[in-house]
Amino acid sequence: MRIHVADHPLVAHKLTVLRDVTTSSPIFRRLTDELVTLLAYEATRDVRTEPVTVQTPVAPAQGVRLADPKPLVVPILRAGLGMLEGMVRLLPTAEVGFLGMIRDEKTLQASTYAQRIPDDLTGRQCYVLDPMLATGGTLADAIGFLVDRGASQITAVCLLAAPEGLEHLERRLASCTVPVTIVMAGLDQRLNDQGFIVPGLGDAGDRLYGVVD
Repeated sequence: MRIHVADHPLVAHKLTVLRDVTTSSPIFRRLTDELVTLLAYEATRDVRTEPVTVQTPVAPAQGVRLADPKPLVVPILRAGLGMLEGMVRLLPTAEVGFLGMIRDEKTLQASTYAQRIPDDLTGRQCYVLDPMLATGGTLADAIGFLVDRGASQITAVCLLAAPEGLEHLERRLASCTVPVTIVMAGLDQRLNDQGFIVPGLGDAGDRLYGVVD
């Protein structure tokens, strides 16, 4: 498993505003969108391309285009939806699947309640969107789900991660033969007793969309 923490002043600036408890949901959504586009630039460095020739107004030019099968972007519902537009802005021809997962607040275990993913992902590069890599259980299950369907390469894009979550993920993926990369804006100190990242930014879903009882 490869880990990449983005090192850019604009990433640090936008993440700082996201952390601020006074940042409103509309501003939080806009900054998340902008931040994910910056992270997507890093996450797609290995996206597969194929050569192509195009005609400019002057002469033919050699270039590249995204190779088939097209990449699959998979936001983990619901908070991952807030990252989707920022990702597909950079990958407009990618296909989008959805994975609904929820974490039990007592056991901290994740379970899948909905999915819209192709049955066969053979040869597909998948980009999983999950704002907070906290305990690591949700992301580990999501990656396992995609591996079982044949994904050939998986990159997870996260806003923040905790060391405990990364360690859990490495243990869960120890026998995985599919290349996995984690791209994030920041690596924080630890988890608290409730499984929240410290200092973190709170519940990303609630800050994006409000508290839904």
